[in-house]
Amino acid sequence: MNEPTPAVPEGFAHRTVMRDEVAAVMTVVPSGTVLDATLGGGGHAEAVLEARADLSVLGIDRDPDALAAATRRLAPYADRVVVHRGRFENIREAMAQHRVEHLAGAVFDLGVSSPQFDRPERGFSYRNDAPLDMRMDPDDRWSAADVVNGYDEQQLVAMLRRNADERWATRIARAIVAARPIETTVQLAGVVSDAIPAPARRRGGHPAKRTFQAIRIEVNRELEQLPGALDDAIAVLAPGGRIAVLAYHSGEDRLVKERFREGVTGGCTCPDDLPCVCGAVRTLRLVKAPSRPSESEIAVNPRAASARLRVAERLHEAG
Repeated sequence: MNEPTPAVPEGFAHRTVMRDEVAAVMTVVPSGTVLDATLGGGGHAEAVLEARADLSVLGIDRDPDALAAATRRLAPYADRVVVHRGRFENIREAMAQHRVEHLAGAVFDLGVSSPQFDRPERGFSYRNDAPLDMRMDPDDRWSAADVVNGYDEQQLVAMLRRNADERWATRIARAIVAARPIETTVQLAGVVSDAIPAPARRRGGHPAKRTFQAIRIEVNRELEQLPGALDDAIAVLAPGGRIAVLAYHSGEDRLVKERFREGVTGGCTCPDDLPCVCGAVRTLRLVKAPSRPSESEIAVNPRAASARLRVAERLHEAG
């Protein structure tokens, strides 16, 4: 690695979702560098490095605590790992900085990591009282408090629907505006719960779950940056290189499916029963891989239950 090893924050222990499945996907890629665009605690990177001695990893993450944990975890492979602090929307900049021209593979594990949820002071969880934060990069100026107390009612409604398909978006938004200023996670969770009809509160887990998800996505611009990042990763894949994406909710998965479909079809507009004459250039093929975690993994790590894995491979000859 090209950076000194910082101390690993106490309690940063992330369970890697579909670790073996992602490693298996990368067993047939060409030699070279695999991008881990969401390095986290380094579990997927470690699995790739264990599986192939001819692969190196460029790991990107915006959370310095995650980078510290990954640096420690990947120390046995220090000569094959580079860690980079940043957002995955800046893949090309990271590659240029570290002199990586093409990728043998790319891994995206979207969403928030368990340590971020489990550390109350980060403000991601409705279960612990903490300031409204939810920033993956603690140096960002924009936080959950800015969204909760700054968006008008219609902006809140749109955000809740866009980021979480929240059925009760209007009621929740109206309640948030009426309760301002809202300063803590527990306060927000109470406002949201009270806004939802009692029968609905008794179904589908904690009633504030979707609202917290929507705010977290908004603060960190997760859906906004994803399509461009996927396109950039696909564009720099070497022939035979693969991209594997783990998504945890429908909005993320729709975007992944759309970008993969664009690569598989080349944007072809011709009828399915006729040869392509529109000049579309196909760059990807879909790879069949286990799309969901196993029951045994979910039993050990219930947070993995919502994961969906999609994999595509760069064609040797675009056409």
